[in-house]
This record gives sequence, C-alpha cells and structure tokens, in this order.
Amino acid sequence: MKIKWDKDTEEHMAVQEKEGVVYLTYPAFEKFPQFCHGFSTRLGGVSQGIYSTMNLSFQRGDLEENVSENYRRIARAIGFDLEGAVCSQQTHTVNIRQVKKEDGGKGILKPLDYQDIDGLITDIPGMTLVTSFADCVPLFFMDPVHNAIGLAHSGWKGTAARMGRHMLGAMKEAFGSKSSEIYAAIGPSICQKCYEVSQDVAEIFFREFPQSQKEKHFIYRKDNGKYQLNLWRANEIIFLEEGIPKEHISFPGICTCCNPELLFSHRASKGKRGNLSAFLEIRPSME
Repeated sequence: MKIKWDKDTEEHMAVQEKEGVVYLTYPAFEKFPQFCHGFSTRLGGVSQGIYSTMNLSFQRGDLEENVSENYRRIARAIGFDLEGAVCSQQTHTVNIRQVKKEDGGKGILKPLDYQDIDGLITDIPGMTLVTSFADCVPLFFMDPVHNAIGLAHSGWKGTAARMGRHMLGAMKEAFGSKSSEIYAAIGPSICQKCYEVSQDVAEIFFREFPQSQKEKHFIYRKDNGKYQLNLWRANEIIFLEEGIPKEHISFPGICTCCNPELLFSHRASKGKRGNLSAFLEIRPSME
C-alpha cells in the first residue's frame, strides 16, 4: 500500500508491523524507553465491511467479539496489557480524568463508569491511556522527568478551547510537570487541504487565534466561501504558547482523509467507518 505523506512535514511517523498488525510511532519518542506508544491503522484486525479490519470501537455497530479480538491483537503488537488499558469517553469537551489503578480495563474489558472525558493523564506504570479517532486530532504528552503521561482527543471544538493548555495544566497540578520538560506530539488526523469548514467555525478560530488571519497555512478562504483549517498548526501554536520547546513537538506527517485505505476517516467514508486508537503507557518496572 502506498502511503501519502504530507510534503510540508519534515519528519514523519514511522510504520511498524508485528504479527500482521500495522501501526504508527514517533521516532522522537523512541529515546524514552520508559514509555510505550502507538497509533493504530486499519490493518491487521478481523472486522469486516466498513469496519475492516482493525476497528477499535464497540459503539459503531461492529461485532463485539471482533472489536475485542482487535484490541487483543493491537495490544500484543504494541506491547501493553489490556488489564491496564483505560479508554476516554469523548464528547468534544476539555474534561480530563486522572487515571488510577482501579480504572484498568475500563472501556475494553469492563464498562466505563464516567462520561464526557476527552483527556486522560496518569503517572502510574502499567496504565495504558486510550483515545479514539477518525479525523480529529490526537495529542500525546510525555514527561520523562516526573514519569507522567497524557493523551487527549482534540477536534475543532477541543482545539478552539485549547485542550492542549488544559492537559498541560492538569499534568502540572497533578504531577508537577513543567512545559519545558514535556515532549508532545500531534497525531494522525485530517490535514488542512482536506478540512473544509464553514464561516462560523472559521470566525471562532480568527477570534481565538489572531495570527490565523495572517497565516495562509493556518486558515484561508476558498472561492466557494468555505475555509480550509489547519488543526495541526493550531495545536502547535497552543503547545508553543504554553512553553513546550519547538524541538520537543512531533508531527504526524500523515492525513487520515488522504489515506482512507490505511486509516479510518469520517469525511472520506461519509461516516461509514470504524475507529482508530492512540495508545500511551508508562512501562511497568522491570525490577
């Protein structure tokens, strides 16, 4: 399969494959062996039809046994334990949950007992944070100094509300994290040329991000009156404003909508699709 990489992104995610399961990783994260991370693709699962094959959502109409098997496969490939995996419950908010040991398995092996959670943080080894996507922006946060992590879902509403700032604030309060020590990444999501929005959404970004009116590679008006919005750039600005060093920020280099055979895209499929997932874990101690 030929992957269509973004030509304007200098560094791309790396493609990994294990036991037929294909997933993506950040080369910049590999220098921190205490963390485990990955982002799923459509390849290597057992689901059929519009969900083929690595669908990781129980809520979109796929067979439960297929989704469960898909989770088992992606966990083996990336290298984490489902007993410690914890899912978000995304509703385009900036609400964040600090994951505890007792949350292990929620959303995969047992039901969720919380709602309206788009961000997860933890400093507990062996807990794997899990968030779901099909065009919206995944945000990864790693703090190697305080051994803490965060993972968030940020669509246009979450980005306009600065989910990245809320995540950093939560990690600072809970773990003593400092922005200057954080390594962050923007995950596979819809690129600017694929993301057309209406004037009302564009006006929100003009108001919330004044620089957007001057940067064509942030947002620009099309001849049809619609606008092309760059959520990658918006989240980069949030990271930089909050004090994350530019050299600590990684980009995906891959658009979900440009690669519908590799990645689920809500826009490309017109809503007939499964879900991708992002994973981030503090590895259990080997002692």
